[in-house]
Amino acid sequence: MKAFILAAGYGERLRPVTDEIPKPLVPVVNVPAICYALMLCAEAGIREVVVNLHYRPDEIRKYFDENARFGMEVHFSYEETILGTGGGVKKCADILAGGDFVLLNGDVITDVQLADIIARHRTLGAEGTVMLADGSEQGVPGDAGTDGTRVVDFRNFLETGERGPLVNTGLAVLSPRVLEFCTAGFSSIVYTAYVALIRRRTLHYYEHTGLWRDIGSVSSYLSAGMALMGGKSGLEARMYRALGITMHDVSGDTRIGPGADIRDSVIGSGAEIGAGALVERSVVLPGGRVPAGDRVSGAVVTRDRVLAAGVDIK
Repeated sequence: MKAFILAAGYGERLRPVTDEIPKPLVPVVNVPAICYALMLCAEAGIREVVVNLHYRPDEIRKYFDENARFGMEVHFSYEETILGTGGGVKKCADILAGGDFVLLNGDVITDVQLADIIARHRTLGAEGTVMLADGSEQGVPGDAGTDGTRVVDFRNFLETGERGPLVNTGLAVLSPRVLEFCTAGFSSIVYTAYVALIRRRTLHYYEHTGLWRDIGSVSSYLSAGMALMGGKSGLEARMYRALGITMHDVSGDTRIGPGADIRDSVIGSGAEIGAGALVERSVVLPGGRVPAGDRVSGAVVTRDRVLAAGVDIK
């Protein structure tokens, strides 16, 4: 089985973080976001992946090359213009056509066992099985209508009126039949292939009740960091076994001034926390700086900005 990882987007809602770092490489507990998708693939025995690229592609390629592509066979699909989820998959139809494949957002953060979704997909004989989760805890409105086994609508596109609390998480197991319904050029896989499968009554779902986080915005990115830091997620051992990468709250090369107080926070490589500064429930990105005596609470700190609420910068 192969996997297709979506990594071409601009990360518009996560700006200005993504002005400095392409979204797949934005660190979540000091591990690039895309590694969480790669971890799931490696655990499920998937050793061949396709990664689509557009925004800052060289940085993403370099990261893979510096890490020996994690022992996987990696195909990069560069898009001159962004093709969306549907068009990106369609462009790689020749690579994906040989059998079922997994589709993952390049920033999916979850503790699901991908093998369980694959098993359900095969047991049901589905043409598509999407992972859904309750988004209410994160303030994400539900977008999927279901009947207990199948998906019957997304965002009321088919005007069924069916729309519960479950959210499309950006992770799915798909049969090669899906490729027939994806369209070339820019398109959404939801409104082309998934809608086609709904009409064929062959789009099933797997409801995940464990950890799932979206890092699409500054606030959700901060929430993900807080949920995973300090070993609370249980993903540390899995990440190390799968990819040999260590999740850690505070990078070893962080410069911490005398009297600085760091509470429940994630501090990135090369960051500087000045003397007497207080950082609590925050994420300081690589190269971020909190000046001496300043107080940062509930924020994301970049190289030159403090983002989100709860900031007291003097």
